Amino acid sequence: MTPAGQHTATRGRWDLGTGDAESVLAEARKAFFVMAGVLLVLWILQIADWANHYQLTLDYGIRPRDISSLPDTFSAPFLHFSWAHIEGNSGPLFIFGFLAAYRGVKKFVWVTILIVLTSGLTAWIAEPANTVGAGASGVVFGYFGYIMVRGFFDRHPIDMVIGAIMALCFAYQFTVLLPQAGIGWQAHIGGLAGGVAAGWIFRERRPKPAKPDLATGTAGLNLPGKDRKPGDTGSAP
Repeated sequence: MTPAGQHTATRGRWDLGTGDAESVLAEARKAFFVMAGVLLVLWILQIADWANHYQLTLDYGIRPRDISSLPDTFSAPFLHFSWAHIEGNSGPLFIFGFLAAYRGVKKFVWVTILIVLTSGLTAWIAEPANTVGAGASGVVFGYFGYIMVRGFFDRHPIDMVIGAIMALCFAYQFTVLLPQAGIGWQAHIGGLAGGVAAGWIFRERRPKPAKPDLATGTAGLNLPGKDRKPGDTGSAP
């Protein structure tokens, strides 16, 4: 393989992953409006829930090991117990959600579904009985985990830098992964695990570069005379 070919193969494995600038900008714009829409829905539900003395949260939050509450794993992330609860989740949810979505909103939807499932099911299995779990913090931790590992799995140095910066800036968040009274730390751990798993499951699949022909040093090119039969002079018929 020529030096140019080696350079191309290396870039195919570890490139910046920016793609077409216009398409990246378009996906980032979609990600912004998607997360703005999600926050709008959360706050509308919060107002309705507050007006009804948080009955929505009590009815559609996760009740551990209650079979009838399994569908609530999808509704619980949209509900909160207080204004302080939703205020604390809104900022990280928007930031991490945007960073998780800007590479592609369609992939982001599948990532979100997996995180909601792992976070909600972990809470349903492991949280104490006779309690109700709700809030977007499990999803926040899922996006956090996804952002931290996506760059490594996708081989995008830019995303690796973003993941490292987010990990350093929000390292204090790991304290709520430890058992604490009044905090659904089980959902946080489940969400984080789901985000890391999503980074692997939904990683970019790239075609492997062609292996060079050891005999000729080419990548399998059919050069003139390479496949001539014995006695073939190479002249035209």
